[in-house]
Amino acid sequence: MTPTLTTLACGVLNCADPATKVALTYAAAAAWRAGGLEIGTAQPPIRPARPAKPDLMAASHMPKRSTGPKGRVALVHALAHIELNAIDLAWDILARFANRDLPRAFFDDWVDVAHEEAEHYEALAQRLNEFGVSYGDLPAHDSLWESSELTADDLLARLALIPMTLEARGLDTTPLTCAKLCGNNDEPTALILDRIFTDEIKHLAIGVRWFEFDCARRNLAPHAHFEAVLKERFTGTLRPPFNMEARNQAGMAQGYLNFALKIA
Repeated sequence: MTPTLTTLACGVLNCADPATKVALTYAAAAAWRAGGLEIGTAQPPIRPARPAKPDLMAASHMPKRSTGPKGRVALVHALAHIELNAIDLAWDILARFANRDLPRAFFDDWVDVAHEEAEHYEALAQRLNEFGVSYGDLPAHDSLWESSELTADDLLARLALIPMTLEARGLDTTPLTCAKLCGNNDEPTALILDRIFTDEIKHLAIGVRWFEFDCARRNLAPHAHFEAVLKERFTGTLRPPFNMEARNQAGMAQGYLNFALKIA
């Protein structure tokens, strides 16, 4: 059977081992960029394969994170878990919605996102090793993937809830986290987070671009529909402060957040 982009995506999603998941991501991205792969169709799993560790628990039961010596390992471990989920989210969105008559550029974008998320995970996993621990040694929560399951039926909902809400939150919090890490003499971790921050502006831009593209196809007003999706499907509360400089760079103008500013 000749592989397609979507079968390779499902191969990543069905791989439990993080290091192999990263390697498969790099190989799939290289094959796509080399040309010759068809997009194809394949059914992604409801949940991606995961290693036996970390243990998954409610977010309220997670160990405390901080930028100081005691909380730093928990912080980096939590971020590594987010980035591992982000690899799968990128492959899932292109496989799950491949039958929606989307242009090739959509798939180009999400392949690029998957590749960069794999790089982020690798950098954070290596930093954990430098602290003397491994990914999986601490517990993690499952909120990010739970949100993906809530949006498996609708591309606009997926884009609104994952890249434009949950992942965009990192743009609001990362600069302060980097400053605190530097204040605690942890420039190596701060440099990793700064690189992730730069890439996540691009990833948010990709989310906004395809959200607006699909809104136009459905004759929907983007700002109003974003608000409607969050009111219907977001289990949290979107509150300021927002890093509008970074969000504006990504094309997510304040109009998307006016409803959140009013209720804050």
